[in-house]
Amino acid sequence: MDIVSRKENKLLNRVEINFSWQHSGQATPSRKAVMDLVRTLEPGSNPDFIVVKECNTRFGQPLTTGMALIYGDAESMRVEPEYIHKRHESFRSASAKPADAGEKSTDGGDE
Repeated sequence: MDIVSRKENKLLNRVEINFSWQHSGQATPSRKAVMDLVRTLEPGSNPDFIVVKECNTRFGQPLTTGMALIYGDAESMRVEPEYIHKRHESFRSASAKPADAGEKSTDGGDE
């Protein structure tokens, strides 16, 4: 994975990384694989505060580009829409999930 650009957004307490990943001979990387690689590229980042956005794979090419956001804390992540939190909740640890998550019924879903 190559970092195309890296920007520290102090106002939103996050680091914004645009990346490019050549994955020749491999399947399209999963969201979890992208999150794990972003974590290694940004040492000291908490995996509970990483959000992968705009992940696009080129048709016929082993190239995936996208943007990952690394937040400083859970409070800063509140700017993300609810569907982004739901999309990433399976990758979060139990301590990072909202307190009311246990009260909701999670029957069914995308998985």
